[in-house]
Amino acid sequence: MATILLLSGPNLNLFGTREPEIYGPDTLDDMVGDARDAASKAGYDLEHVQSNHEGDLVDAIHEARGRCAAVIVNAGALTHSSYALADALAAFDGVKVELHVSNPSAREAWRQTSVIAPSVTGVVAGFGRAGYRLAVEATITKLEDER
Repeated sequence: MATILLLSGPNLNLFGTREPEIYGPDTLDDMVGDARDAASKAGYDLEHVQSNHEGDLVDAIHEARGRCAAVIVNAGALTHSSYALADALAAFDGVKVELHVSNPSAREAWRQTSVIAPSVTGVVAGFGRAGYRLAVEATITKLEDER
């Protein structure tokens, strides 16, 4: 069974309580559960790592090399500042999807630039909780198209 790595960055452990008017009432566990269900239905395994530390996320991507078929990353604020994360993603051979619960393009100016975007296959943004499921479905579609 092929494995998809799902990464959740800083402060995403606060989903459900942090700015619910922007991020909704659902918890990270709710969203990861949706992603895991979508992966399982398609015959894929899903691993999830959440960290508030940039280096942990970089390490997880490095450890996925040669082991995972794809990486989905909701990097949170690191999306806009982490060249280390961008470099780690660039070094990963496989499908890579950037994920956002909100739509960064419709928010503050500093959120409108993603430094990881040039290193990913595609982006899913602005669909709230459904984005986690949609990101898995898009990832699987791309993986199967590449077979």
